[in-house]
Amino acid sequence: MTATLPPLLAAAIALLLTACVTPPEASGPTFAEGTAAEGTASAAQAAPAPQLTLNLPTREQCQCQPSPERDQTFLERGYQALSQGDAVVALQHFQRYKRLETAASAQWEADVAIAYLAMLPDSPLYDHDAAEQSHQSLARRLLPDMQVHTMALLMRDSLAAFALLNRHIADLESTNATLKEDLEKREEAIRRLRELTLGQSRGSQP
Repeated sequence: MTATLPPLLAAAIALLLTACVTPPEASGPTFAEGTAAEGTASAAQAAPAPQLTLNLPTREQCQCQPSPERDQTFLERGYQALSQGDAVVALQHFQRYKRLETAASAQWEADVAIAYLAMLPDSPLYDHDAAEQSHQSLARRLLPDMQVHTMALLMRDSLAAFALLNRHIADLESTNATLKEDLEKREEAIRRLRELTLGQSRGSQP
Protein backbone atom coordinates (compact mmCIF):
# COMPACT_ATOMS: atom_id res chain seq x y z
CA MET A 1 0.00 0.00 0.00
CA THR A 2 1.42 3.23 -1.16
CA ALA A 3 1.45 6.21 1.21
CA THR A 4 -0.10 9.42 -0.11
CA LEU A 5 1.84 12.70 0.43
CA PRO A 6 0.01 15.69 1.58
CA PRO A 7 -0.80 18.11 -1.26
CA LEU A 8 1.29 20.98 0.18
CA LEU A 9 4.39 18.83 0.53
CA ALA A 10 3.99 17.45 -2.95
CA ALA A 11 3.80 20.94 -4.45
CA ALA A 12 6.95 22.01 -2.60
CA ILE A 13 8.89 18.98 -3.86
CA ALA A 14 7.74 19.64 -7.47
CA LEU A 15 8.81 23.26 -7.26
CA LEU A 16 12.25 22.28 -5.97
CA LEU A 17 12.77 19.77 -8.77
CA THR A 18 11.78 22.35 -11.38
CA ALA A 19 14.32 24.81 -10.03
CA CYS A 20 17.12 22.22 -10.18
CA VAL A 21 16.33 21.14 -13.76
CA THR A 22 15.74 24.61 -15.40
CA PRO A 23 19.04 26.50 -16.05
CA PRO A 24 19.12 29.93 -14.50
CA GLU A 25 18.54 32.87 -16.89
CA ALA A 26 21.57 35.04 -17.65
CA SER A 27 21.21 38.18 -15.67
CA GLY A 28 24.56 39.68 -16.72
CA PRO A 29 27.49 39.19 -19.08
CA THR A 30 29.39 35.96 -19.08
CA PHE A 31 33.02 35.65 -18.05
CA ALA A 32 34.20 35.67 -21.66
CA GLU A 33 32.08 38.69 -22.48
CA GLY A 34 33.30 40.50 -19.40
CA THR A 35 36.92 39.77 -20.27
CA ALA A 36 36.43 41.04 -23.82
CA ALA A 37 34.73 44.19 -22.58
CA GLU A 38 37.50 44.85 -20.09
CA GLY A 39 40.10 44.35 -22.86
CA THR A 40 38.30 46.80 -25.14
CA ALA A 41 38.12 49.38 -22.36
CA SER A 42 41.81 48.95 -21.58
CA ALA A 43 42.72 49.31 -25.26
CA ALA A 44 40.60 52.44 -25.51
CA GLN A 45 42.36 53.93 -22.50
CA ALA A 46 45.82 52.95 -23.80
CA ALA A 47 45.28 54.33 -27.36
CA PRO A 48 46.41 57.99 -27.68
CA ALA A 49 43.82 60.60 -28.47
CA PRO A 50 43.86 61.80 -32.12
CA GLN A 51 45.83 65.02 -32.60
CA LEU A 52 44.15 68.12 -33.99
CA THR A 53 45.91 69.25 -37.17
CA LEU A 54 45.96 72.98 -37.87
CA ASN A 55 46.95 74.32 -41.28
CA LEU A 56 49.22 76.99 -39.90
CA PRO A 57 52.20 78.23 -41.96
CA THR A 58 55.46 76.85 -40.67
CA ARG A 59 58.83 78.54 -40.88
CA GLU A 60 59.92 76.07 -43.57
CA GLN A 61 56.86 76.92 -45.66
CA CYS A 62 57.36 80.68 -45.45
CA GLN A 63 58.71 82.02 -48.73
CA CYS A 64 59.48 85.43 -47.27
CA GLN A 65 63.17 86.24 -47.55
CA PRO A 66 64.41 89.47 -46.00
CA SER A 67 66.43 91.59 -48.35
CA PRO A 68 70.15 91.42 -47.57
CA GLU A 69 71.44 94.48 -45.78
CA ARG A 70 73.96 96.55 -47.67
CA ASP A 71 77.09 98.10 -46.26
CA GLN A 72 76.91 101.65 -47.61
CA THR A 73 80.23 102.75 -46.13
CA PHE A 74 81.99 103.20 -49.47
CA LEU A 75 78.90 104.78 -50.97
CA GLU A 76 78.83 107.36 -48.18
CA ARG A 77 82.55 107.98 -48.59
CA GLY A 78 82.00 108.59 -52.28
CA TYR A 79 79.29 111.13 -51.53
CA GLN A 80 81.59 112.86 -49.04
CA ALA A 81 84.48 113.00 -51.51
CA LEU A 82 82.14 114.34 -54.16
CA SER A 83 80.93 117.09 -51.83
CA GLN A 84 84.57 118.07 -51.29
CA GLY A 85 85.16 118.34 -55.04
CA ASP A 86 87.37 115.26 -55.34
CA ALA A 87 85.80 113.42 -58.26
CA VAL A 88 88.65 110.92 -58.63
CA VAL A 89 88.41 109.65 -55.05
CA ALA A 90 84.64 109.61 -55.27
CA LEU A 91 84.85 107.43 -58.39
CA GLN A 92 87.14 104.98 -56.61
CA HIS A 93 84.70 104.63 -53.70
CA PHE A 94 81.72 104.15 -56.01
CA GLN A 95 83.54 101.48 -58.02
CA ARG A 96 84.56 99.62 -54.85
CA TYR A 97 80.98 99.75 -53.58
CA LYS A 98 79.80 98.29 -56.89
CA ARG A 99 82.29 95.40 -56.61
CA LEU A 100 81.49 94.53 -53.00
CA GLU A 101 77.70 94.81 -53.01
CA THR A 102 75.85 92.53 -55.43
CA ALA A 103 72.28 93.57 -54.62
CA ALA A 104 70.33 95.17 -57.45
CA SER A 105 69.74 98.28 -55.33
CA ALA A 106 73.46 98.68 -54.64
CA GLN A 107 74.34 98.23 -58.30
CA TRP A 108 71.81 100.89 -59.25
CA GLU A 109 73.14 103.31 -56.62
CA ALA A 110 76.71 102.86 -57.84
CA ASP A 111 75.76 103.24 -61.51
CA VAL A 112 73.79 106.42 -60.78
CA ALA A 113 76.77 107.92 -58.95
CA ILE A 114 79.17 107.01 -61.77
CA ALA A 115 76.78 108.42 -64.37
CA TYR A 116 76.50 111.57 -62.29
CA LEU A 117 80.28 111.96 -62.46
CA ALA A 118 80.08 111.74 -66.25
CA MET A 119 78.12 114.99 -66.41
CA LEU A 120 80.59 117.01 -64.29
CA PRO A 121 83.07 118.99 -66.43
CA ASP A 122 85.89 118.55 -63.88
CA SER A 123 85.38 114.79 -63.66
CA PRO A 124 87.75 112.31 -65.36
CA LEU A 125 84.64 110.61 -66.76
CA TYR A 126 83.10 113.73 -68.28
CA ASP A 127 80.99 112.72 -71.28
CA HIS A 128 77.58 114.40 -71.60
CA ASP A 129 76.36 111.96 -74.24
CA ALA A 130 77.28 108.95 -72.08
CA ALA A 131 75.60 110.55 -69.08
CA GLU A 132 72.37 111.01 -71.03
CA GLN A 133 72.40 107.41 -72.25
CA SER A 134 73.07 106.14 -68.72
CA HIS A 135 70.12 108.13 -67.43
CA GLN A 136 67.76 106.41 -69.85
CA SER A 137 69.02 102.96 -68.85
CA LEU A 138 68.88 103.73 -65.12
CA ALA A 139 65.30 104.98 -65.38
CA ARG A 140 64.24 101.57 -66.72
CA ARG A 141 66.17 99.62 -64.08
CA LEU A 142 64.70 101.35 -61.03
CA LEU A 143 61.84 99.22 -59.64
CA PRO A 144 59.12 100.49 -57.25
CA ASP A 145 60.09 98.05 -54.48
CA MET A 146 63.80 98.95 -54.51
CA GLN A 147 65.06 100.75 -51.40
CA VAL A 148 67.84 103.09 -52.50
CA HIS A 149 69.78 105.93 -50.91
CA THR A 150 68.15 109.35 -50.94
CA MET A 151 71.27 110.88 -52.46
CA ALA A 152 71.05 108.39 -55.31
CA LEU A 153 67.53 109.59 -56.08
CA LEU A 154 68.75 113.20 -56.09
CA MET A 155 71.49 112.21 -58.51
CA ARG A 156 68.89 110.51 -60.69
CA ASP A 157 66.85 113.73 -60.78
CA SER A 158 69.97 115.74 -61.59
CA LEU A 159 70.73 113.38 -64.45
CA ALA A 160 67.21 113.85 -65.79
CA ALA A 161 67.58 117.63 -65.67
CA PHE A 162 71.03 117.41 -67.25
CA ALA A 163 69.71 115.19 -70.06
CA LEU A 164 66.92 117.66 -70.76
CA LEU A 165 69.33 120.58 -70.72
CA ASN A 166 71.71 118.71 -72.99
CA ARG A 167 68.94 118.16 -75.53
CA HIS A 168 68.04 121.86 -75.41
CA ILE A 169 71.67 122.80 -75.97
CA ALA A 170 71.90 120.41 -78.90
CA ASP A 171 68.77 121.96 -80.40
CA LEU A 172 70.15 125.47 -79.91
CA GLU A 173 73.47 124.50 -81.45
CA SER A 174 71.68 123.03 -84.44
CA THR A 175 69.55 126.15 -84.80
CA ASN A 176 72.60 128.36 -84.38
CA ALA A 177 74.45 126.44 -87.06
CA THR A 178 71.53 126.87 -89.43
CA LEU A 179 71.33 130.57 -88.69
CA LYS A 180 75.06 130.96 -89.16
CA GLU A 181 74.88 129.23 -92.52
CA ASP A 182 71.98 131.42 -93.58
CA LEU A 183 73.86 134.51 -92.42
CA GLU A 184 76.93 133.54 -94.41
CA LYS A 185 74.82 133.01 -97.51
CA ARG A 186 73.16 136.37 -97.02
CA GLU A 187 76.47 138.15 -96.57
CA GLU A 188 77.79 136.48 -99.72
CA ALA A 189 74.73 137.63 -101.63
CA ILE A 190 75.11 141.18 -100.32
CA ARG A 191 78.79 141.21 -101.28
CA ARG A 192 78.02 140.11 -104.82
CA LEU A 193 75.22 142.61 -105.13
CA ARG A 194 77.54 145.36 -103.94
CA GLU A 195 80.23 144.39 -106.43
CA LEU A 196 77.65 144.29 -109.18
CA THR A 197 76.33 147.68 -108.21
CA LEU A 198 79.81 149.21 -108.05
CA GLY A 199 80.67 147.73 -111.41
CA GLN A 200 77.63 149.19 -113.03
CA SER A 201 78.31 152.57 -111.44
CA ARG A 202 81.84 152.69 -112.79
CA GLY A 203 80.72 151.63 -116.22
CA SER A 204 78.16 154.38 -116.41
CA GLN A 205 80.65 157.15 -115.57
CA PRO A 206 82.01 159.22 -118.63
